[in-house]
Amino acid sequence: MLGSHWARLALAAVAAATLAGCGLSDPDTGPDGPAVTAGAEVTGKVSIQTWALKPKFTDYMQGVLDAFQQQHPGVRVEWLDQPGDGYSDKVLSQASGGTLPDVVNLPPDFALPLAARGMLLDVAAADPKLADDYVKGGIDAYRFAGRDGAYGYPWYLNTDVNYWNSELLAEYGLDAKKPPATLDELMTRARTVKEKSGGSTYLMSRKPGLGDLADAGVKLMADDGRSFTFNTPEAAALLDKYRDAYKDGLLPKDVLTETYAGNAKLFNAGTVAWTTGGGNYITGLATDNPTLAPKVVPSPAIGTPPLYVQGLSVARSSKNRAAALALARWVTNAQNQAAFAHLTSIFPSTKASADDPFFSRSDGSNASDAKVIAFTSLGKARMLQPVQVNDAMSTVVNQQIALAISGEIGSQQALDTAVSRCNKLLGG
Repeated sequence: MLGSHWARLALAAVAAATLAGCGLSDPDTGPDGPAVTAGAEVTGKVSIQTWALKPKFTDYMQGVLDAFQQQHPGVRVEWLDQPGDGYSDKVLSQASGGTLPDVVNLPPDFALPLAARGMLLDVAAADPKLADDYVKGGIDAYRFAGRDGAYGYPWYLNTDVNYWNSELLAEYGLDAKKPPATLDELMTRARTVKEKSGGSTYLMSRKPGLGDLADAGVKLMADDGRSFTFNTPEAAALLDKYRDAYKDGLLPKDVLTETYAGNAKLFNAGTVAWTTGGGNYITGLATDNPTLAPKVVPSPAIGTPPLYVQGLSVARSSKNRAAALALARWVTNAQNQAAFAHLTSIFPSTKASADDPFFSRSDGSNASDAKVIAFTSLGKARMLQPVQVNDAMSTVVNQQIALAISGEIGSQQALDTAVSRCNKLLGG
C-alpha cells in the first residue's frame, strides 16, 4: 500500500497481543540457512500477498509475476492483493489460522509480532547474499531487538528532505541555499525570523518526538527489546532546548495542542519557512500551491534521515521456500524496483540502484534536486523510532513531551513518566 505506508502504522504490540491470545506456540526455531538457499531449484506453486496495489498497479505487478514464471517455467504464482483497510486484521487472521501466503508484504511493525512467534523465515540466514545486494538500513529495519536474523527483504523506501521557503528567508536576511546543519543553527535562525518578523512568521513549527531523541544519540530501547530507555539526561537536555525555544516564541503557541494544523499546512500557506517531507513533496506542492513551489529550496535532513520501509517477508511455514525466496528477490530486484519507482513516488532498496541516473542525477529543477537528495540520503537513513511503539505509547510520549515543553513539568519528570507508562504498555 503506497502513501499511507509512510505514516507509522504502530500496530505491532496489538498484533503481538492478538497472536498470543490465539494460544499459538513457537514453532521449531532451528536454523533457516544451509538447506534453504536462494539458489535452490525453483519450481511448484508459490503465493504472494500485496497490500492495496490493485487496481492502480495491477499491470505492473502482473507483468513482474509473469516474467518470473517465464524465467522459471515450472513455477505457478498465485497473487493475492488485500484492500488497504483492515489489512492488519487480515494478516493476523491468516497467521492465527496457519494460512499465511508464502511471501507477504509486511512493513516492519507488522513483521515484528510474526517474527517474535517464529512465523517468518530468517532471510539473512537463508539468503547469504542479502547484505551484498540491499541497503543496510532497509535490512536493519527487519532486525528486531532481542532476536537474531532479518525477517524481510526491503522492497521500497522513502525518507524526509528539508524544504525552505527562499522568499520568506530572504525577507529576513537568510539564504535558503545555506541551510542550517544542526539543531542549534536551526534555533539561531528561528530566532532571527521571529525577531525580524515581529512574531508573525516562524521557521520552526513542530515539537520533537522520539525520532528527534534517537537522532540526538539517545538510546530509545534496551537491546533485548523489553524496555524503553529514553529517559536519559541527554534526552532531558534536548527537551529543555525546545522548552526554552517555545518560551521565547520561536514556535507557534498552539504547536502543543491537539488542534495544531501541522507544519506542512502552515508551510503551504506561506506562514512558516521550513518543513520536511518526502522526495516528491515539491511535485505535490506544485498542484496545491503553484505560486510557492518554485520558491522552495530542498536540502538534506538535519542529522540522520528517517527511513520509511516496506518489505516482503517469507512465511516460515512455506512448503516451497526456494520458490518463495526467489520470488521475493525477483520482485525486489533493482530492475523491477526501478520500474515501480517510475510509476509512483518511491525509492528502490537495492545497492545496484545507486548508479541509476533516474534517481542519482537532477535535471536542475528544485523537484528533481529534492528527489536526488532523498535518494542519496537513503545510504545513511535508518528507522529512528522502534517498531514496538504503538498508538497508545505515542499518545503518552506526545502528552509528556508537550507538558515538558510548556514548562508545566520538568523534562526529566516527563521522560520518566513516559518511559514508565510505555514499559507497562509494552509488557501488558
